[in-house]
Amino acid sequence: MTNYPPLSPEDKTKIRCALADAFVDTAVDYAYIARQIQGYDIALVEDIFFSEVTAVCHWNAQTPIPPIWTGFDDEWLEAEIEETLRARRESWLKRNIDKLLVVWWRFRFKSFWLEIKNTALD
Repeated sequence: MTNYPPLSPEDKTKIRCALADAFVDTAVDYAYIARQIQGYDIALVEDIFFSEVTAVCHWNAQTPIPPIWTGFDDEWLEAEIEETLRARRESWLKRNIDKLLVVWWRFRFKSFWLEIKNTALD
């Protein structure tokens, strides 16, 4: 088992922004995403993908005409994720609803994650 150092805020931002690219409405560059997450604990990256990034980006992949084609704004993405995490900390209801949603997102976006993971592990 490899010991990974804790993620710095900059590391989290880098990982989140890369993972969000999986939800754009253009051809996804999985090789780019894989390069950005290399060197980080894959289990932690998976958790960030499903519990943080998917929470704020999933709608773009489920909309008939997605508004985000080329990439999410990094500042917007960080602010939305931090707001989601704050709301979970402060609300028992939000925290538990989101736990159920993460189960759904793990099913719904499994193919997205597997493509990222398999590309990263190649």
